[in-house]
Amino acid sequence: MIRINLLPHREEAKKAKREQFYVLTGLVSVLGTLIVFAIFTLIDGQLTAQTSNNDFLKQEISLLDKELDQIKRLKEQTQALLARKQVIENLQRDRGETVYLLSEMVKQVPEGVYIKTLKQDGLKVSLAGYAQSNARVSALMRNIEVSEWLEAPQLVEVKAGVLNGRRINEFSMNFVLTRANLEEVKSGKVAK
Repeated sequence: MIRINLLPHREEAKKAKREQFYVLTGLVSVLGTLIVFAIFTLIDGQLTAQTSNNDFLKQEISLLDKELDQIKRLKEQTQALLARKQVIENLQRDRGETVYLLSEMVKQVPEGVYIKTLKQDGLKVSLAGYAQSNARVSALMRNIEVSEWLEAPQLVEVKAGVLNGRRINEFSMNFVLTRANLEEVKSGKVAK
């Protein structure tokens, strides 16, 4: 027997395909939403982690900046202390120079030479005075040359003059005071 199906099978097939399309569309949209949510969650987690890393680094950088400031201040204080130490060492070394200068001048000035002015500027000493003859000025220069505390005499000028009715030679010269070693000053072995 022949069977004839009079039911509207095409409409049922269309209806089934339509329902299948809606279900698939719903599933795809749910799946797409889940994928977008997962990607958003992943990116948000990475952003949060990076933000916390950045905050940690900023805190560490600020701590290091504070330490660098302290190191800079310590370096400045160290430089200031070293400068003070150098000044103190220079004063320690130089405190007896005037005494040595005057002591040597007493020993080295020959008879017949009279000192009018003696001026010290650091290690350089300027001397002006009167002598009975040029030979006495030469003797003074030789004495300064062989002295252990005085060196490099330079005659600036010698001119003839009259003082209290006597002929004299007025002279001026420069020489250098020898500086004592700091170790000798500290150990007390300064006397040459």
